[in-house]
Amino acid sequence: MILKGFKEKSIKKKFNTILKTQSVTDKDHTVKNVGVIFNIEEVNDFEMFKSLADSLKLLPNAIQVIAYANDEKDAAFSWNTCFHSKDFGWHGKINSVELETFLNTEFDLLISYYCEDILRLKLLTAYSKAKFKASIFQLDKRLNDLIIETKVNEFGAFKSELVKYLKVFNKI
Repeated sequence: MILKGFKEKSIKKKFNTILKTQSVTDKDHTVKNVGVIFNIEEVNDFEMFKSLADSLKLLPNAIQVIAYANDEKDAAFSWNTCFHSKDFGWHGKINSVELETFLNTEFDLLISYYCEDILRLKLLTAYSKAKFKASIFQLDKRLNDLIIETKVNEFGAFKSELVKYLKVFNKI
């Protein structure tokens, strides 16, 4: 139990270090590929993210979706690309090859679709090499370039607002 607390502290420290050292990248690009991170306890219909491809005028295979489950049992049965707390080691080290591949992909847009304040989800958003990051409402404003304040169950509103702002920013 004590080791678990120390591990959480080491992950939190790594998270804060990543946010302090983040640099502003070239934001002048159009969206051609999208990554999505979501919490499976908040969203159970991952197919809604595939409909996002139509709105962004992308092919369905241009969107990669990955889910987080608190429980390892949920991760095994619910989603083919799902990760859980055991995929993270000390100091925020990623122990999953699939997760590492996802994070190293330079997405034009990363969507963090979760509201719960889960350190591992926030760490993934910070680790991502995406050029532009968007999310629904989150407490930590340092993580994303665009925050659209909607509830998790209001995906239609999120999608329309995202498209609107991406047009304003000349991303689509």
